[in-house]
Amino acid sequence: MDTTRIPQPRRQVRTRVALEVTVNGVLNFVDGQITDLSEGGARINGASMPARSRCEIHYGGGVTYAVVMWSEIDRMGVRFPYELTHGPLYNALKRARNAVTVDPAQIFLSNRAPVFGRRGLS
Repeated sequence: MDTTRIPQPRRQVRTRVALEVTVNGVLNFVDGQITDLSEGGARINGASMPARSRCEIHYGGGVTYAVVMWSEIDRMGVRFPYELTHGPLYNALKRARNAVTVDPAQIFLSNRAPVFGRRGLS
């Protein structure tokens, strides 16, 4: 029997955010910033707790429970036992996904005259 695991694509889309949060572990509160968020988990920079530990993420007056999946000295990845469907973190995720991003290069190309230089030399 083959026991190699085939990587599966993520079910949720990860979204870049910058959310200041407080992470509550068993013995301490640590301030951090969520930089990557989806309905199923998040990456938190500036905070670190042991892998497989449980924690609470405090944001916007709400609390979201999480389990630490991986941890480094200055960041960690957490999984939410229950997918985000409501609350302050979910609302922040929706706002980030609804934010319209415009590629600056496209703006300049659309307003650019078909001439050479600032003075329009040919």
